[in-house]
Amino acid sequence: MEMDIRFNRSNVFTEIHPCYKIDLYHVLTSYPSAVCVLFHVFLGSLSVVTICGNLLVIISIIYFKQLHTPTNSLILSLAVADLLVGVVVFPLTIEFSITFCLFYDDLFCKVRGTFDVSLCTSSILNLCCISIDRYYAVCQPLSYKTKINDHVVVTMILVSWGLSVLIGLSFIVAGINQEDCTEMCITDVVLANIMGLIFSFYLPVVVMLCIYMKIFSVAQRQARSIHNTTCQSTKSGAAVSKMERKATKTLAIVMGVFLLCWLPFFLCTTVMSFSHVYVPLPLIELLNWLALSNSMLNPFIYAFFYSWFRSAFRMIISGKLIQGDFTNSKLH
Repeated sequence: MEMDIRFNRSNVFTEIHPCYKIDLYHVLTSYPSAVCVLFHVFLGSLSVVTICGNLLVIISIIYFKQLHTPTNSLILSLAVADLLVGVVVFPLTIEFSITFCLFYDDLFCKVRGTFDVSLCTSSILNLCCISIDRYYAVCQPLSYKTKINDHVVVTMILVSWGLSVLIGLSFIVAGINQEDCTEMCITDVVLANIMGLIFSFYLPVVVMLCIYMKIFSVAQRQARSIHNTTCQSTKSGAAVSKMERKATKTLAIVMGVFLLCWLPFFLCTTVMSFSHVYVPLPLIELLNWLALSNSMLNPFIYAFFYSWFRSAFRMIISGKLIQGDFTNSKLH
């Protein structure tokens, strides 16, 4: 994700990027080494995997009628955001890296920054909406269908995308203003950065953590209730224990992977936005790509957990859909 940070360039002249080098006149020039080629191949492979994984999710939800549910509509919106990250943000970030844009902040860097912030924020907000959907499904199952209907889901999706675009534009506007900023407007720029960080990451994270902790608590309570009403049988106890382990594992993977990908980058961004702490440029590049990789992992986390998605993927990959109409197929 793009960062609206102005570095002291005298501190970054010694930094090394696989595809750039700095000459004696402190000018950044292209350096197409073997390492650079491998760098592009590796990141290009991540882009391809991201595109293919999210395409599978999108095709599955659109094609199979069994998957036409409010929950899957949110997963579809998430897959679209992650697909666009793979199609737009990955290639632009490969070509116009943080290193390049530090020295030559041209139009393409601003375009990359707008797509970067908007699409990544959309991905995060869609994850937050999915957690809200799961909360009502697990904690309030009797009222779930009335509270999470098609109208509510469409509203959640529109709000997620609308906020994402606004946050993306605010980062870019703040960056432009900071270039010519005087002491009179520095407060506005800092406030824009704070609000952007809060609404694009920290607030969704707090919401998701609270929701998943509540879901886990309710799931454990339900499992104990089932255990108490089945005469304490050994077989039932083993089943309940398995349910608890599965719930723990699922929630741990969902939040663990998300935080592993995004938290280091946003902590680094926060520190650098509001302090003079120096962070090596290669580390920033690494954290940026780690954050972007969450768009590649989301299809595996939110789709591969479910057997009906795996069945749909097998049918798509095998080319079975070309052979006839399987829209009403029963997925197991």
